[in-house]
Amino acid sequence: MRAADSLDATFNAAQWFVQRHVAEGRGARTALLTDDESVSYAQLDEEVRRLASALAAAGVQRGERVAIALPDSHAWSVAFWGTLAMGAVAVPLNTLLKPQDYRAILADCDARLLIADLALVDGAQTAPKDCVVWDAARMLEQTARSAPRAGYEQTNRDAFAFFLYSSGTTGEPKGVVHLHHDPWICARTYGEQILGVRPDDRAFSIAKLFFAYGLGNAQYFPMDVGAACILYAGRPAPANVFAQVARHRPTLFFGVPTAYAQMLAAIDAGEKADFSSVRACVSAGEALPAPIFERWKERTGLEILDGIGSTEICHIFLTNRPGGCRPGSSGQPVPGYRVRIADEAGHDVEDETIGDLLVEGDSTMALYWNKHERTKAVLEGPWIRTGDKYRRDADGYFWHAGRSDDMLKVGGIWVSPVEVEAALTAHEAVLECAVIGCEDDDGLVKPHAYVVLKSAQGAPAEGELQRFVKERLAPYKYPRWVTIVEALPKTATGKIQRFQLRAQAADDRKVR
Repeated sequence: MRAADSLDATFNAAQWFVQRHVAEGRGARTALLTDDESVSYAQLDEEVRRLASALAAAGVQRGERVAIALPDSHAWSVAFWGTLAMGAVAVPLNTLLKPQDYRAILADCDARLLIADLALVDGAQTAPKDCVVWDAARMLEQTARSAPRAGYEQTNRDAFAFFLYSSGTTGEPKGVVHLHHDPWICARTYGEQILGVRPDDRAFSIAKLFFAYGLGNAQYFPMDVGAACILYAGRPAPANVFAQVARHRPTLFFGVPTAYAQMLAAIDAGEKADFSSVRACVSAGEALPAPIFERWKERTGLEILDGIGSTEICHIFLTNRPGGCRPGSSGQPVPGYRVRIADEAGHDVEDETIGDLLVEGDSTMALYWNKHERTKAVLEGPWIRTGDKYRRDADGYFWHAGRSDDMLKVGGIWVSPVEVEAALTAHEAVLECAVIGCEDDDGLVKPHAYVVLKSAQGAPAEGELQRFVKERLAPYKYPRWVTIVEALPKTATGKIQRFQLRAQAADDRKVR
């Protein structure tokens, strides 16, 4: 699928996802739902055009970057779509970063204006000297005082629309540049052909809007068809999630594996959860262990449509389908995307052989901002190297084997940390875990498991967990060390930061 085959050269994503509904008679439909308000498409359209005028009055020019550091909210949606409406480039920021991270990102994207919740981000300390800083109240004030722009900027479908800074599982955030047509492609592929999003849907995403996954879940998928986006600014602790589901009755629910594991632990501990309004549960961010899929279906009656996407490809490109889930797998390619597995020489591998995952689709990023060499390393013509190791079975289902830099070579044989993690997660006492490679006293690499338990009571011994894995996998794959920890280091989007575990393991070895 190519945007050039379906869209005119002039195309503005904000006009498609917001103003089009007003023009086609759907302005009264609910666009945004929060605990405090319900916002119609007509109201959102007017506010978006008012903000576009306010940004222009503040000196923002077409193509300049407007950074957004706000919690998921009505204001966030106005800031994002208003920026696109006037032809500038939106840069959503992770609201959990440290000041030095904000300074680096704002300098890298050369932000012209920052819209921030100053309780989260100290604009004076983090923004470049020539960057205008508005807090949320100032943005709303400027929006209310400005006359609505007459229309939306006539941008090219291939113009820069937004940057998403990758969540940094390797510790190096990269500015991923997306074009105006990219969310339209995602809506035509995953949103339309997998989820079948409907105008009466209400979408609720645990993943926040600054994350590529959350942006699609709770903005452009529902807004493609005039459905409602449920926005929640709080922490996605199980009790909070259950309360939001009970209050707003979503029909589409989007989570990450860690959140599903935590919700299951809460349900098992006696918390009440009613997911009867939900017709589809989705997971992405990391591979969903089969035991979590099976326990969730047993507790709620719902399948979890596990898939894999990336910031670079804008959303999900491999997924399980309703009624055709294969627990533990990432499913099959989303229509509109081509997927292949290649060896180190670039040749396609046979089924059941682990190799590098490459994807081709028209929502793929244009480039990494200010990282020319890195861009060249991952883009190969229309294909992009995802950095993931995968295998494909004889039925065409894809199975995640880990990140390319996470694979372990034990006794000369490649070991997937994901496989070891899945075996450990099947133990009834294990909430979640992560496996890395560590050198033994002879300098040979062996698996080391970091494990979070559901409860400290009746905690299994290291030997019990090792035997549990040995019974399920080839002997050389079992973890030679098991470290019980209270929590795993993660990005704000829930991905495990294994590089931090490797650093911790290295420090532990120095102490020994």
